[in-house]
Amino acid sequence: MNQKLQTAVFSPAQAKQLGRTVFHADTGTLWCSLSATGIEFRFRGKTCILTLTAVSAYAEGDAKAARYAVYCNDTLVTAAQLTEPEQTVTLHNPDDEEKPVPVRLVKLSESIQSAIGVKEIRILSSDAVSQKYQNSIFESGEKKPHLIEFIGDSITCGYGIDGQFPADPFKTANENAAKSYAYLTARKLGADYSMVCYSGHGIISGYTENGEAMTHELVPPYYGLTGCSTAVLEDNRRIQDDSWDFRVQPDLIVLNLGTNDASYTGEDAERQDRFMRAYVQFLKTVREKNPSAPVLCTLGIMDQRLCGAVAQAVENYIAETGDHKIRNMRFDIQSEADGYAVDWHPSAITHEKAAERLSREIQEWLGW
Repeated sequence: MNQKLQTAVFSPAQAKQLGRTVFHADTGTLWCSLSATGIEFRFRGKTCILTLTAVSAYAEGDAKAARYAVYCNDTLVTAAQLTEPEQTVTLHNPDDEEKPVPVRLVKLSESIQSAIGVKEIRILSSDAVSQKYQNSIFESGEKKPHLIEFIGDSITCGYGIDGQFPADPFKTANENAAKSYAYLTARKLGADYSMVCYSGHGIISGYTENGEAMTHELVPPYYGLTGCSTAVLEDNRRIQDDSWDFRVQPDLIVLNLGTNDASYTGEDAERQDRFMRAYVQFLKTVREKNPSAPVLCTLGIMDQRLCGAVAQAVENYIAETGDHKIRNMRFDIQSEADGYAVDWHPSAITHEKAAERLSREIQEWLGW
């Protein structure tokens, strides 16, 4: 057999997209900003080389640099950070190079700090395999039966999940969206996912410690975008310059917001009512963008003070619109026995339990 090696180069835009990504054709770069965004594909050959590009504060190391994971044959190969402007990840196929190897790249850190650009996918294969499988050296990942969109805050992002309270401060090195209840739920249900989530953000206020509303940290203004970050991309644009077109419609939306708002509303009835009314308005926005997807409204893992307001918002929304494709579910509050991640956030055990609870609810409701 002729073992002369051939190199084939593919654009990341040809791969299956995970979540809200954006491709800039002028630079040939696929940008991943939101939590758990990435790509999925299969290759035939001896070696696969991914070229990644970093932006923003990459020089600041594990405090702010984007974190990502690469899986090969559904096994974690590496979880690393982009601490250089450009980095390559090399994957070797030790087995039969004619057998397709599934690869998944997932951004573990959230949108606010950073973005990852995927520039190139290079595959090295023998001349014989290259000729035999010339049209299938590279194949996009397979679309799953269902797509779930998760809208949330730091809990959905997997904030600090690879750290421990009180020893560790938050940094992107201990954030891990692949251990969040959202990612785990999608995996349990064999579904694709999209995660639109921002730490510290809410419906009427972001997290506050002084009782003043943090109105610059709200999820609704960012819902129609591909992310939001301080990062400046290689073409001097920002990720928030790109709108999401909603052409890909989810089969279910899981909304988990209110934990940060509770730091502002507390037990104040007027503030809770204001949150409830704003929640109804956001539901109308979500429905406008997603005309047919069922919506599951959840809350309660870290704070349950606004669970009643969420339940009331669902009732009021149904009464106002006649839209019955919506449901409310309260998570169990986290337990000290299961430990805490950074800044009192849910531990990996708590996320697992939340994924089990949410998966059962979805299966019972939608029959998946």
